[in-house]
Amino acid sequence: MRKSNYDKFPSTPIDGHIVIGWDGILQLLETELGQEKVWAVDLYVGSYEEDFITAFRRTGREVIDVRTLMRPEEEIKALTQRFMTDDVLFGYMSNLTLEDYFRKDALASVRSRILNGGQYVLVGTGAGYVTGEGVPVVYADLARWEIQQRFRRHEVKALGLDRREDSPSVQYKRGYFNDWNVCDAHKDNLFCSGRIRYWIDHNGRQTPKLISDSQLRQGLERTVAGPFRVVPFFDPAPWGGQWMREVCGLDDSQPNYGWCFDCVPEENSLLFDASETKFELPSQDLVLWHPKELLGERVWARFGRSFPIRFDFLDTMGGGNLSLQVHPTIDFARREFGLSYTQDESYYLLDAGEGATVYLGLKEGVDRHRMISDLRAAQRGEISFPAEKYVNRIPARKHDHFLIPSGTIHCSGSNGMVLEISATPSIFTFKLWDWGRLGLDGKPRPINIERGKEVIQWDRTTPFVMSQLHNRFEILHEEEGIKEERTGLHRFEFIETRRHTFDRTVCHDTHEGVDVLNLCEGEEAVIESAEGAFRPFKVHYAETFIIPAAVGRYTITPSGPSAGKTCKTIKASVR
Repeated sequence: MRKSNYDKFPSTPIDGHIVIGWDGILQLLETELGQEKVWAVDLYVGSYEEDFITAFRRTGREVIDVRTLMRPEEEIKALTQRFMTDDVLFGYMSNLTLEDYFRKDALASVRSRILNGGQYVLVGTGAGYVTGEGVPVVYADLARWEIQQRFRRHEVKALGLDRREDSPSVQYKRGYFNDWNVCDAHKDNLFCSGRIRYWIDHNGRQTPKLISDSQLRQGLERTVAGPFRVVPFFDPAPWGGQWMREVCGLDDSQPNYGWCFDCVPEENSLLFDASETKFELPSQDLVLWHPKELLGERVWARFGRSFPIRFDFLDTMGGGNLSLQVHPTIDFARREFGLSYTQDESYYLLDAGEGATVYLGLKEGVDRHRMISDLRAAQRGEISFPAEKYVNRIPARKHDHFLIPSGTIHCSGSNGMVLEISATPSIFTFKLWDWGRLGLDGKPRPINIERGKEVIQWDRTTPFVMSQLHNRFEILHEEEGIKEERTGLHRFEFIETRRHTFDRTVCHDTHEGVDVLNLCEGEEAVIESAEGAFRPFKVHYAETFIIPAAVGRYTITPSGPSAGKTCKTIKASVR
């Protein structure tokens, strides 16, 4: 292993000042909005609602808790049940709107009340909807990764429901399939209407921060004008390893680190920086409000406001095997979950230790009925599933690339450091066998044999794997100091990947689509605009970075300690 200067807090500079703490926030709002009779303080679901209610009571205005205007919890449970389903992990993508949550009589009453005089602050998710046009909005945004930490601590309520006692996975399911979709649509309406005057970052409970709407818009525009990185997050796992702790400079608070979401915009954050103070917001906001500049019209026309490419790390160096698993085919995903595309993926080996392997595809002559019978017996605890009897176990080396179109059974073995390059849908994994271990919570992790058997592609056996899924490298261009290779993905998948090996400047072009890259060899490189459109942007070993479609032509050059030395990047784009 080697240490790197991996940046865990990348940021975009913005002009002006970031206000820190409730005293400063309330003072500024009173100065700027004091002449307004009514304020709407709208909260993304997962906020600490009581903190906002307590703070805004200090203004002397009458505070109205928006949650009290919603329909009774039993009605909301019934309303959302078809999207939640009875499954422990999976639901169906919701088409509800915020309007569905409110009682019409309560809305009419409160709207009449605030029109008849007095000074009010409406606080809660949907405050801007309740007040209607003409009322200024202060919006408190929140990153999904922080919401998930609050789920784990059973601290926050769901949309219209108090489900804090639910398991974190069930709370996440409600957010993923219902609440976040509803809140994103509402936030989008407020943003596009121009009603939001100020934004509050309360990802850190003790240090709320505030910026103006013009500052936020400036930050988004600056971010999408050049290369950028989202804020990575790291998490332990039952199979987790030790590679990221050293290479990414992580602390010793966890026994291992198995996951890193290094580029998953719907989960990650962006940071804006002013005078060394950072303001955090969901990176999904950039996808919502600058989709064409970010994705390009070609990709936007296909995926809408959904960032389709995901890069994450799976660390099993000194750890264990991932679960043996399969992802749903697009037909299954659309029918069962309401998805428009599914999780095709690949494993690119950033590093590999002694004995590293990848399980991929089925062996020849597998009896599918016998295999499913053995999986069920293993789930009941009667046997240890004999994975190598049914699944190919392939030695893995550094810079190998294994392609995993949906429906292909797979998992990374121990002692590997995987850069997972995949389509974005992130929770649709059907675990078939988890090696008889427990999750970090001391409970068995959910197994989905019955769903898995419906999507396993039984014809993806050893010949198919070795000819189409393992190290499909094709040299596209080679000259002194530069080599470009196509490494996949499989023709069934929409993502194209290219690897460049270089010791001097390499020219790239987004071709009106978004590029996602990782510096997979070399200490440092610099990205520059062919037209001088953005400032030089430095990246370091193992960092993932995004090149918006609007950038067009750009170059990557080894720099700093890597100047004149060999570097490698792996680049993903939409075909």
